[in-house]
Amino acid sequence: MATIRIRDWTKEQLEEIQETESHSSHDSVIKSLLKDHELAQFAHTTAPTEESIESDPVAEEKAFDDLTVFDELTTVDNEVLFLWCPNCGKEMAHLSVDNPIDIPVYEMECQRCLTHLDHHAIVGIEIGYPIEKRLVEKTLQDDLKASVIDYWDRKLERLAIEVSDDTDLDHHVWQFGQYVRDFNWDWPSDVPVIGIEIGTTYRDEITGDVLEVLECVTENRNELDTYRIERYDSDTGESETEIMGKESLMPLLLRRSLFVEERDGSDGPR
Repeated sequence: MATIRIRDWTKEQLEEIQETESHSSHDSVIKSLLKDHELAQFAHTTAPTEESIESDPVAEEKAFDDLTVFDELTTVDNEVLFLWCPNCGKEMAHLSVDNPIDIPVYEMECQRCLTHLDHHAIVGIEIGYPIEKRLVEKTLQDDLKASVIDYWDRKLERLAIEVSDDTDLDHHVWQFGQYVRDFNWDWPSDVPVIGIEIGTTYRDEITGDVLEVLECVTENRNELDTYRIERYDSDTGESETEIMGKESLMPLLLRRSLFVEERDGSDGPR
């Protein structure tokens, strides 16, 4: 199967692979592509070639130079770090650290909003970031939110390629989605979603299909739920109801092509 960068997959490419390799659906093709990315990553790690090196995508830069989600922190200017809560926008602690930073797991509770956060949600602010200016402008919390959302987006795309035996993809997706609910964040329409919510409509930018989430049919505590959705076909406009569990949902989320559909005030999702 040809290697295609996740964000570059198109409907035509998926249909070609589906026909050539006799897959039952686009989702089946995507699962195979994700698996091939995993195998390719392993092959490149053990025996890199000139071709494989040239084909590797350039790592995307994070949104802010001096705002970094704790999980990505490696070095800190002047070895001084301020930890902030993205939920309430308040400082939780300031640390003196030694470079390079090597803390694989970090958790703490924000004493202001009592939210329990870990290294996938705590934001580190370095001294180069204009905190006082942003506080006066009342834009600091917007920057914290944008920094975390940018990290989650890049993290899921990276995990889809670099997944290892000790990586629990399902849990990461569930955890990020739980944070969004706890923070009561509206997801931006220009960033691929990390989960789906009842009453929200989404568009798959690869297939063009529109998915309207009708209801949740499970009540899982620590893993992704299963949903009943209405899927509108991009070619025919016809719709059908289906049950979407994590086996169907995870490929959609990991390929980073599912966006919140902006409503135009019409009756239907289109």
